[in-house]
Amino acid sequence: MEKLIQVGLLSLGGACGVNIRFWFGLWITRWSGHQFPWATLLINVTGSFAIGVLTVLLARWLPHPNHRLMLITGLLGGYTTYSSFAFESLMLWERGERVQGMLYVGSTVVVGFLAVALGVALARGLTISEHERAAKSDTLPPGNAATTDQPRVEGEGEAREIP
Repeated sequence: MEKLIQVGLLSLGGACGVNIRFWFGLWITRWSGHQFPWATLLINVTGSFAIGVLTVLLARWLPHPNHRLMLITGLLGGYTTYSSFAFESLMLWERGERVQGMLYVGSTVVVGFLAVALGVALARGLTISEHERAAKSDTLPPGNAATTDQPRVEGEGEAREIP
């Protein structure tokens, strides 16, 4: 029974977190445009602030692990996983494990960047035929080749490119 309660709390928190992220991100993007990822930046920063506040407050006033499960793991995990990364980095730093903390920060950013670049290259390789790549490189100036093979998504407001 306890496991079902935990599944329910995680699901409730996660559903709320992803909806907050989606709607908050959409609102920010409408306000700021698509030139810079303001939505992601603000969501990561506010999520990091929230995990810091909630972790301390829950430990003091609501110490039952189910509250942490729903609010930290579910809600903030659905809102942004960056908050967990930031908090874990701080915990390593505060425990005096500064080398591990810096390695964690550096490797997460660098390896994460390399992983997304590899994933994009792999997906483009799987979805764009050699014929299409050759045709685009024949007709476009060299500086435009990187952005023209990205599909465009039509949604509310203006169309945007996706990787």
